[in-house]
Amino acid sequence: TSLEYRLLAYLMHHQDRVISRTELVEHLYDQDFDRDSNTIEVFVGRLRRKLGKDVIETVRGLGYRLVAPEDAV
Repeated sequence: TSLEYRLLAYLMHHQDRVISRTELVEHLYDQDFDRDSNTIEVFVGRLRRKLGKDVIETVRGLGYRLVAPEDAV
């Protein structure tokens, strides 16, 4: 979907940097979006199914990081 693409593009532009869930929500949605929603987790799950589970790393308590292909294994 277009939101999955925007999420992936944002992670790609900030590769190897941990991106908080809040930062992703602010990038993808208008300011009045419900920040308690789990849509980011849903989009990350969909992208993992499409790209492979090791491409997007969850950094517990901090956010997500796109891992370079040679680092993902």
